[in-house]
Amino acid sequence: MRFIFIVQGEGRGHMTQGISLSQMLNAHGHEVCHVIVGKSRRRELPAFFAEQIRCPLTQVSSPNFVADRKSKSVSLFKTLFFNMLRLPVYLKSIDKIDQIIKEEQPDRIINFYDFIAGFYFLMKRSSVSHVAIAHQFLLNHSEFEFPKGKFFDRFALKLGNRLAGFKAEKLLCLSFQFYEDEKEKRIFVVPPLLRKELELQRVEREDFFLIYMVNHGYAEQVREFHRAHPELQLHCFWDKRGVPDQLVEDETLTFHRLNDTKFLSLMARCKGYLSTAGFESICEAMYLGKPVLMVPVQGHYEQLCNAVDAVRSGAGISSSTFDLQLLLDYLPRFNDVSKDFKSWCKSTDDTFLKNLIDK
Repeated sequence: MRFIFIVQGEGRGHMTQGISLSQMLNAHGHEVCHVIVGKSRRRELPAFFAEQIRCPLTQVSSPNFVADRKSKSVSLFKTLFFNMLRLPVYLKSIDKIDQIIKEEQPDRIINFYDFIAGFYFLMKRSSVSHVAIAHQFLLNHSEFEFPKGKFFDRFALKLGNRLAGFKAEKLLCLSFQFYEDEKEKRIFVVPPLLRKELELQRVEREDFFLIYMVNHGYAEQVREFHRAHPELQLHCFWDKRGVPDQLVEDETLTFHRLNDTKFLSLMARCKGYLSTAGFESICEAMYLGKPVLMVPVQGHYEQLCNAVDAVRSGAGISSSTFDLQLLLDYLPRFNDVSKDFKSWCKSTDDTFLKNLIDK
């Protein structure tokens, strides 16, 4: 079968999922003939994705979140206003997607939670079948436990799910743990899409902590903690524009541009992991048996849901601030769930091939 991927370019999670699924499909004789990536003004496409996806790649403008002036929290009002102003740009993106699909003639399209794909299927009469993949779709499952309150945010996220999964034959819900499928809702629960390179990592416990921030505005909180505890070695990954690939602030604090090989290597060797609550890297930490402190981006309800689900699954703890002291205090009581998590991940290939290839 021939596939086209449409991938959200926010953070690294959807992109590493795309690489993993591409490797899996290629290994079983199928072809990813084109990858379309949603882009925004504030983020650059990481070099690792372009290098490893190994097929024609096109970037198109896509709706995205807008952060506050300090690049920390998500502003819902600014997000709606900014994206409304860019509707003419998004219409051009939809036409570009339509052109690529007509040229490539794929058997199936896979959407990794990019809203521009939802708009495409809303506005164009495409006869090509498509499947949508994301952890976010698990929120549609009847057993999912939501954070208390924030009913408007819940409504907005479910509305986003409806758009991202518009007319999809199946919603493949990436999950930290097993849930029963709910086929009447098109919900099929699947293991995480972890890359094969993760299995090759040698797990150690060196004396440093790994940090990943999807918004570079959190760097000041990291620096604050570093000033109070300069003896602790910290390696931080961010996506700040105009900085070197490796910014060494002093002997114990280093900032790195997104580099997936380096990230996985440091993840396998770190003492603990502190991150905004994206799904993919938490899965990697669980697989490698690393304790996690999750800090959901302010105003990013999806990440708040991720954190609740991850704590329930045994990944670690959550907080509203990048306070590494909480992770230090948690280390003695951390319960390694990697054995059970790896058992869940063993069914990944069979589950995805069954849902994507078999009718």
